[in-house]
Amino acid sequence: MRKHWIDNLRWVTVLLVLFYHVIYFYNAKGVFGGIGGFYKVQPWDAIMSILYPWFMMLLFLVAGISSRYALGSLSHKEFIKSRTRKLLVPSTIGLFVFQWMVGYFNTRVAAIAQGTSPFAELSGDMPMVVQNAIKYFAYCLSGVGPLWFVQDLWLFSLLLVLIRLIEKDRLYERIGKYFQGDNLFKSFALFIVGFLLIWGGAQSTFSHPDPDSPQGLWNLYRPLAYLVPFLLGYFVFSHDAVQARYERSRFPSLVFAVISGALFTIVMYGKNDTDPIVLKTFLCNIFAWSAILAMLGCFRAWANKTSPFATYMTKSSYGVYVLHYLVIGSFGYMMKIHTTLAPWLQYVILFVAVMTIPFLLNEIIKRIPFIRWCVLGMKSTSASTCGK
Repeated sequence: MRKHWIDNLRWVTVLLVLFYHVIYFYNAKGVFGGIGGFYKVQPWDAIMSILYPWFMMLLFLVAGISSRYALGSLSHKEFIKSRTRKLLVPSTIGLFVFQWMVGYFNTRVAAIAQGTSPFAELSGDMPMVVQNAIKYFAYCLSGVGPLWFVQDLWLFSLLLVLIRLIEKDRLYERIGKYFQGDNLFKSFALFIVGFLLIWGGAQSTFSHPDPDSPQGLWNLYRPLAYLVPFLLGYFVFSHDAVQARYERSRFPSLVFAVISGALFTIVMYGKNDTDPIVLKTFLCNIFAWSAILAMLGCFRAWANKTSPFATYMTKSSYGVYVLHYLVIGSFGYMMKIHTTLAPWLQYVILFVAVMTIPFLLNEIIKRIPFIRWCVLGMKSTSASTCGK
Protein backbone atom coordinates (compact mmCIF):
# COMPACT_ATOMS: atom_id res chain seq x y z
CA MET A 1 0.00 0.00 0.00
CA ARG A 2 1.41 3.38 -1.05
CA LYS A 3 2.21 5.78 1.76
CA HIS A 4 0.72 9.01 0.48
CA TRP A 5 2.05 11.02 3.39
CA ILE A 6 5.62 10.38 2.26
CA ASP A 7 4.77 11.50 -1.28
CA ASN A 8 3.11 14.62 0.09
CA LEU A 9 5.97 15.36 2.45
CA ARG A 10 8.43 15.14 -0.44
CA TRP A 11 6.65 17.51 -2.81
CA VAL A 12 5.77 20.00 -0.07
CA THR A 13 9.45 20.11 0.91
CA VAL A 14 10.40 20.69 -2.73
CA LEU A 15 8.03 23.67 -2.81
CA LEU A 16 9.75 24.98 0.32
CA VAL A 17 13.08 24.70 -1.54
CA LEU A 18 11.65 26.83 -4.35
CA PHE A 19 10.37 29.41 -1.87
CA TYR A 20 13.71 29.41 -0.04
CA HIS A 21 15.56 30.14 -3.28
CA VAL A 22 13.39 33.20 -3.92
CA ILE A 23 14.51 34.66 -0.59
CA TYR A 24 18.05 33.34 -0.95
CA PHE A 25 18.67 34.92 -4.36
CA TYR A 26 18.14 38.43 -2.98
CA ASN A 27 19.58 37.78 0.48
CA ALA A 28 21.55 40.47 2.34
CA LYS A 29 23.21 38.00 4.72
CA GLY A 30 26.19 37.26 2.50
CA VAL A 31 25.08 33.71 1.70
CA PHE A 32 27.13 32.49 -1.27
CA GLY A 33 25.36 32.33 -4.63
CA GLY A 34 22.86 35.13 -4.17
CA ILE A 35 22.99 38.35 -6.16
CA GLY A 36 22.68 40.51 -3.05
CA GLY A 37 19.92 42.21 -1.15
CA PHE A 38 18.08 45.48 -1.55
CA TYR A 39 18.82 46.69 1.97
CA LYS A 40 21.64 46.23 4.46
CA VAL A 41 19.44 44.10 6.72
CA GLN A 42 16.26 42.46 5.46
CA PRO A 43 13.92 40.99 8.12
CA TRP A 44 12.44 38.53 5.65
CA ASP A 45 15.87 36.91 5.26
CA ALA A 46 15.01 35.23 8.56
CA ILE A 47 12.97 32.78 6.45
CA MET A 48 16.30 31.28 5.41
CA SER A 49 17.15 30.56 9.04
CA ILE A 50 13.77 28.91 9.53
CA LEU A 51 14.21 26.55 6.56
CA TYR A 52 17.89 25.97 5.81
CA PRO A 53 18.97 23.86 8.80
CA TRP A 54 16.50 21.03 8.14
CA PHE A 55 14.74 20.88 4.78
CA MET A 56 17.51 19.25 2.74
CA MET A 57 18.22 16.80 5.57
CA LEU A 58 14.53 15.93 5.50
CA LEU A 59 14.68 15.25 1.75
CA PHE A 60 17.62 12.89 2.29
CA LEU A 61 15.82 11.11 5.14
CA VAL A 62 12.72 10.66 2.97
CA ALA A 63 14.97 9.39 0.17
CA GLY A 64 16.37 6.81 2.58
CA ILE A 65 12.85 5.63 3.47
CA SER A 66 11.92 5.45 -0.21
CA SER A 67 15.08 3.51 -0.99
CA ARG A 68 14.08 0.88 1.56
CA TYR A 69 10.67 0.51 -0.06
CA ALA A 70 12.16 0.43 -3.58
CA LEU A 71 14.64 -2.30 -2.65
CA GLY A 72 11.73 -4.40 -1.47
CA SER A 73 10.78 -4.97 -5.11
CA LEU A 74 13.99 -4.24 -7.03
CA SER A 75 17.21 -6.21 -7.22
CA HIS A 76 20.43 -4.38 -6.47
CA LYS A 77 21.22 -4.22 -10.17
CA GLU A 78 17.79 -2.81 -11.00
CA PHE A 79 18.04 -0.29 -8.18
CA ILE A 80 21.46 0.99 -9.32
CA LYS A 81 20.32 1.15 -12.94
CA SER A 82 17.19 3.08 -11.99
CA ARG A 83 19.05 5.52 -9.73
CA THR A 84 21.79 6.06 -12.29
CA ARG A 85 19.27 6.99 -14.98
CA LYS A 86 17.18 9.20 -12.71
CA LEU A 87 19.99 10.83 -10.71
CA LEU A 88 23.36 10.61 -12.43
CA VAL A 89 22.25 11.28 -16.01
CA PRO A 90 20.47 14.61 -15.28
CA SER A 91 23.34 15.79 -13.07
CA THR A 92 26.04 15.01 -15.66
CA ILE A 93 24.75 14.80 -19.22
CA GLY A 94 21.94 17.16 -18.31
CA LEU A 95 24.51 19.86 -17.53
CA PHE A 96 25.48 19.98 -21.20
CA VAL A 97 21.91 19.91 -22.49
CA PHE A 98 20.00 22.17 -20.11
CA GLN A 99 21.82 23.25 -16.95
CA TRP A 100 24.49 25.19 -18.86
CA MET A 101 21.86 27.93 -19.04
CA VAL A 102 21.78 27.96 -15.24
CA GLY A 103 25.58 28.25 -15.33
CA TYR A 104 25.34 31.21 -17.69
CA PHE A 105 23.46 33.23 -15.09
CA ASN A 106 25.47 31.81 -12.18
CA THR A 107 28.70 33.14 -13.70
CA ARG A 108 27.18 36.59 -14.05
CA VAL A 109 25.89 36.58 -10.51
CA ALA A 110 29.31 35.47 -9.26
CA ALA A 111 31.00 38.21 -11.28
CA ILE A 112 28.75 40.83 -9.67
CA ALA A 113 29.59 39.50 -6.20
CA GLN A 114 33.32 39.63 -7.02
CA GLY A 115 33.14 43.00 -8.78
CA THR A 116 34.55 41.64 -12.05
CA SER A 117 33.37 40.85 -15.55
CA PRO A 118 32.67 37.21 -16.54
CA PHE A 119 35.69 35.64 -18.26
CA ALA A 120 37.70 38.85 -18.02
CA GLU A 121 40.84 36.72 -17.96
CA LEU A 122 40.28 35.37 -21.48
CA SER A 123 42.79 36.73 -23.96
CA GLY A 124 41.51 38.88 -26.80
CA ASP A 125 44.00 37.14 -29.08
CA MET A 126 42.30 33.80 -28.52
CA PRO A 127 40.12 32.61 -31.44
CA MET A 128 36.43 33.27 -30.81
CA VAL A 129 35.51 29.63 -31.25
CA VAL A 130 37.96 28.67 -28.51
CA GLN A 131 36.66 31.41 -26.20
CA ASN A 132 33.09 30.25 -26.74
CA ALA A 133 34.06 26.62 -26.08
CA ILE A 134 35.74 27.61 -22.80
CA LYS A 135 32.70 29.64 -21.79
CA TYR A 136 30.32 26.79 -22.61
CA PHE A 137 32.22 24.27 -20.50
CA ALA A 138 32.44 26.81 -17.68
CA TYR A 139 28.68 27.31 -17.89
CA CYS A 140 28.16 23.55 -17.72
CA LEU A 141 30.32 23.19 -14.62
CA SER A 142 28.68 26.22 -13.00
CA GLY A 143 25.23 24.84 -13.80
CA VAL A 144 25.23 22.13 -11.14
CA GLY A 145 23.39 24.43 -8.74
CA PRO A 146 20.79 22.48 -6.70
CA LEU A 147 21.78 19.27 -8.50
CA TRP A 148 24.41 18.72 -5.81
CA PHE A 149 21.52 17.03 -3.97
CA VAL A 150 20.98 14.65 -6.88
CA GLN A 151 24.69 13.83 -7.13
CA ASP A 152 24.95 13.16 -3.40
CA LEU A 153 21.87 10.95 -3.53
CA TRP A 154 23.31 8.85 -6.36
CA LEU A 155 26.52 8.24 -4.39
CA PHE A 156 24.50 7.36 -1.28
CA SER A 157 22.45 4.87 -3.31
CA LEU A 158 25.61 3.08 -4.44
CA LEU A 159 26.94 3.05 -0.89
CA LEU A 160 23.63 1.68 0.37
CA VAL A 161 23.85 -1.29 -1.97
CA LEU A 162 27.38 -1.98 -0.73
CA ILE A 163 26.19 -1.80 2.89
CA ARG A 164 23.34 -4.20 2.15
CA LEU A 165 25.72 -6.69 0.57
CA ILE A 166 27.85 -6.62 3.72
CA GLU A 167 25.31 -6.52 6.55
CA LYS A 168 22.50 -8.43 4.75
CA ASP A 169 19.68 -6.56 6.51
CA ARG A 170 20.65 -7.77 9.99
CA LEU A 171 20.82 -4.22 11.36
CA TYR A 172 17.49 -3.29 9.80
CA GLU A 173 15.76 -6.31 11.34
CA ARG A 174 17.27 -5.71 14.79
CA ILE A 175 16.11 -2.09 14.77
CA GLY A 176 12.63 -3.20 13.74
CA LYS A 177 12.42 -5.68 16.62
CA TYR A 178 13.77 -3.17 19.13
CA PHE A 179 11.06 -0.62 18.39
CA GLN A 180 8.12 -3.00 18.58
CA GLY A 181 5.61 -1.97 21.23
CA ASP A 182 4.94 1.39 22.83
CA ASN A 183 7.83 2.45 25.03
CA LEU A 184 8.43 6.11 25.87
CA PHE A 185 12.04 5.48 26.82
CA LYS A 186 12.81 4.04 23.40
CA SER A 187 11.33 7.09 21.70
CA PHE A 188 13.43 9.40 23.88
CA ALA A 189 16.54 7.26 23.24
CA LEU A 190 15.97 7.49 19.48
CA PHE A 191 15.60 11.27 19.73
CA ILE A 192 18.92 11.56 21.60
CA VAL A 193 20.85 9.07 19.44
CA GLY A 194 19.45 10.55 16.24
CA PHE A 195 20.43 14.04 17.35
CA LEU A 196 23.97 12.93 18.24
CA LEU A 197 24.35 11.33 14.83
CA ILE A 198 23.04 14.43 13.05
CA TRP A 199 25.26 16.68 15.16
CA GLY A 200 28.23 14.40 14.58
CA GLY A 201 27.68 14.43 10.82
CA ALA A 202 27.63 18.23 10.86
CA GLN A 203 31.12 18.29 12.39
CA SER A 204 32.55 16.87 9.14
CA THR A 205 32.57 20.28 7.44
CA PHE A 206 35.64 22.53 7.40
CA SER A 207 35.26 25.61 9.57
CA HIS A 208 37.33 28.02 7.48
CA PRO A 209 37.54 26.58 3.95
CA ASP A 210 38.99 28.20 0.87
CA PRO A 211 35.90 28.36 -1.42
CA ASP A 212 38.03 27.50 -4.47
CA SER A 213 39.68 24.48 -2.85
CA PRO A 214 38.51 20.88 -2.35
CA GLN A 215 37.49 21.95 1.16
CA GLY A 216 35.01 24.42 -0.32
CA LEU A 217 33.61 21.72 -2.59
CA TRP A 218 33.32 19.31 0.36
CA ASN A 219 31.40 21.91 2.35
CA LEU A 220 29.05 22.49 -0.57
CA TYR A 221 28.11 18.81 -0.83
CA ARG A 222 28.40 18.02 2.93
CA PRO A 223 28.36 14.28 2.15
CA LEU A 224 28.73 12.95 5.70
CA ALA A 225 26.22 15.43 7.11
CA TYR A 226 23.61 14.28 4.58
CA LEU A 227 24.55 10.60 4.58
CA VAL A 228 23.46 10.37 8.23
CA PRO A 229 19.77 11.30 7.64
CA PHE A 230 19.71 9.13 4.50
CA LEU A 231 20.82 6.06 6.47
CA LEU A 232 18.51 6.94 9.36
CA GLY A 233 15.67 7.00 6.87
CA TYR A 234 16.61 3.62 5.46
CA PHE A 235 17.43 1.72 8.68
CA VAL A 236 15.18 3.41 11.23
CA PHE A 237 12.35 5.54 9.87
CA SER A 238 11.22 3.09 7.21
CA HIS A 239 9.77 0.98 10.06
CA ASP A 240 6.04 1.51 10.61
CA ALA A 241 6.55 1.23 14.38
CA VAL A 242 9.01 4.14 14.39
CA GLN A 243 6.80 6.25 12.14
CA ALA A 244 3.85 5.59 14.46
CA ARG A 245 5.89 6.68 17.50
CA TYR A 246 6.57 10.10 16.02
CA GLU A 247 3.03 10.44 14.80
CA ARG A 248 1.89 10.07 18.40
CA SER A 249 4.50 12.54 19.65
CA ARG A 250 3.95 15.08 16.88
CA PHE A 251 2.68 17.84 19.19
CA PRO A 252 5.67 17.90 21.57
CA SER A 253 7.99 17.55 18.56
CA LEU A 254 6.29 20.48 16.88
CA VAL A 255 6.45 22.65 20.00
CA PHE A 256 10.13 21.85 20.49
CA ALA A 257 10.85 22.59 16.83
CA VAL A 258 9.08 25.95 17.02
CA ILE A 259 10.92 26.98 20.19
CA SER A 260 14.37 25.89 19.00
CA GLY A 261 13.70 27.37 15.55
CA ALA A 262 12.68 30.71 17.06
CA LEU A 263 15.85 30.79 19.16
CA PHE A 264 18.02 29.92 16.17
CA THR A 265 16.36 32.56 14.00
CA ILE A 266 16.82 35.24 16.67
CA VAL A 267 20.47 34.33 17.20
CA MET A 268 21.13 34.31 13.46
CA TYR A 269 19.23 37.48 12.60
CA GLY A 270 21.13 39.30 9.87
CA LYS A 271 23.93 36.70 9.87
CA ASN A 272 25.01 34.01 7.42
CA ASP A 273 23.31 30.85 8.70
CA THR A 274 25.05 28.68 6.11
CA ASP A 275 28.46 29.31 7.67
CA PRO A 276 30.08 25.94 8.54
CA ILE A 277 30.72 27.14 12.10
CA VAL A 278 26.99 27.82 12.52
CA LEU A 279 26.03 24.46 11.02
CA LYS A 280 28.14 22.69 13.65
CA THR A 281 26.42 24.30 16.62
CA PHE A 282 24.21 22.52 19.10
CA LEU A 283 21.30 24.91 18.51
CA CYS A 284 21.33 24.51 14.73
CA ASN A 285 21.32 20.72 14.92
CA ILE A 286 18.76 20.36 17.69
CA PHE A 287 16.45 22.61 15.66
CA ALA A 288 17.09 20.61 12.48
CA TRP A 289 16.43 17.26 14.16
CA SER A 290 13.30 18.36 15.99
CA ALA A 291 11.91 19.98 12.82
CA ILE A 292 12.48 16.75 10.86
CA LEU A 293 10.68 14.67 13.48
CA ALA A 294 7.82 17.18 13.67
CA MET A 295 7.36 17.13 9.89
CA LEU A 296 7.39 13.32 9.82
CA GLY A 297 4.83 13.03 12.61
CA CYS A 298 2.50 15.75 11.35
CA PHE A 299 2.43 14.51 7.77
CA ARG A 300 1.82 10.90 8.82
CA ALA A 301 -1.08 12.05 10.97
CA TRP A 302 -2.66 14.66 8.72
CA ALA A 303 -1.47 14.14 5.14
CA ASN A 304 -1.84 10.40 4.53
CA LYS A 305 -4.27 10.94 1.68
CA THR A 306 -4.17 11.92 -1.94
CA SER A 307 -6.06 13.88 -4.58
CA PRO A 308 -5.61 14.62 -8.30
CA PHE A 309 -3.49 17.63 -7.39
CA ALA A 310 -1.35 15.68 -4.90
CA THR A 311 -0.91 12.88 -7.43
CA TYR A 312 0.26 15.37 -10.04
CA MET A 313 2.66 16.99 -7.58
CA THR A 314 4.06 13.59 -6.61
CA LYS A 315 4.84 12.84 -10.26
CA SER A 316 6.16 16.30 -11.08
CA SER A 317 8.13 17.43 -8.02
CA TYR A 318 11.43 15.83 -9.06
CA GLY A 319 11.36 17.42 -12.50
CA VAL A 320 10.38 20.76 -11.00
CA TYR A 321 13.33 20.54 -8.59
CA VAL A 322 15.74 19.77 -11.44
CA LEU A 323 14.46 22.64 -13.61
CA HIS A 324 13.55 25.40 -11.18
CA TYR A 325 16.86 27.17 -10.71
CA LEU A 326 16.99 28.41 -14.30
CA VAL A 327 13.89 30.45 -13.49
CA ILE A 328 15.43 31.76 -10.26
CA GLY A 329 18.72 32.72 -11.91
CA SER A 330 17.34 34.22 -15.11
CA PHE A 331 14.36 36.15 -13.73
CA GLY A 332 16.20 37.21 -10.56
CA TYR A 333 19.27 38.42 -12.45
CA MET A 334 17.39 40.26 -15.17
CA MET A 335 15.08 42.07 -12.75
CA LYS A 336 17.85 43.08 -10.32
CA ILE A 337 20.30 44.26 -12.98
CA HIS A 338 18.13 45.47 -15.84
CA THR A 339 14.99 46.92 -14.23
CA THR A 340 14.07 49.47 -11.61
CA LEU A 341 11.14 47.49 -10.26
CA ALA A 342 10.35 47.92 -6.58
CA PRO A 343 11.98 45.21 -4.42
CA TRP A 344 8.63 43.83 -3.23
CA LEU A 345 7.49 43.46 -6.83
CA GLN A 346 10.66 41.61 -7.78
CA TYR A 347 10.02 39.13 -4.97
CA VAL A 348 6.42 38.65 -6.08
CA ILE A 349 7.32 38.16 -9.74
CA LEU A 350 10.12 35.74 -8.90
CA PHE A 351 7.87 33.75 -6.55
CA VAL A 352 5.06 33.47 -9.10
CA ALA A 353 7.53 32.58 -11.86
CA VAL A 354 9.25 29.79 -9.91
CA MET A 355 5.92 28.34 -8.80
CA THR A 356 4.60 28.12 -12.37
CA ILE A 357 7.26 28.08 -15.11
CA PRO A 358 9.20 24.99 -13.89
CA PHE A 359 5.95 22.99 -14.09
CA LEU A 360 5.47 24.14 -17.67
CA LEU A 361 9.09 23.32 -18.53
CA ASN A 362 8.67 19.89 -16.97
CA GLU A 363 5.58 19.19 -19.06
CA ILE A 364 7.36 20.26 -22.25
CA ILE A 365 10.69 18.53 -21.68
CA LYS A 366 9.19 15.20 -20.61
CA ARG A 367 7.47 15.00 -24.01
CA ILE A 368 10.66 15.44 -26.05
CA PRO A 369 12.38 12.13 -26.87
CA PHE A 370 15.98 11.79 -25.71
CA ILE A 371 15.98 15.28 -24.13
CA ARG A 372 13.78 13.97 -21.31
CA TRP A 373 16.34 11.24 -20.68
CA CYS A 374 19.21 13.76 -20.58
CA VAL A 375 17.51 16.37 -18.43
CA LEU A 376 15.00 14.45 -16.30
CA GLY A 377 16.32 10.88 -16.39
CA MET A 378 13.12 9.56 -17.94
CA LYS A 379 13.29 6.46 -20.10
CA SER A 380 9.72 6.22 -21.37
CA THR A 381 8.87 6.82 -25.00
CA SER A 382 5.33 7.91 -24.33
CA ALA A 383 4.19 11.18 -22.83
CA SER A 384 1.50 9.28 -20.98
CA THR A 385 4.07 7.27 -19.05
CA CYS A 386 6.84 9.82 -18.74
CA GLY A 387 6.12 10.39 -15.09
CA LYS A 388 7.31 6.88 -14.27
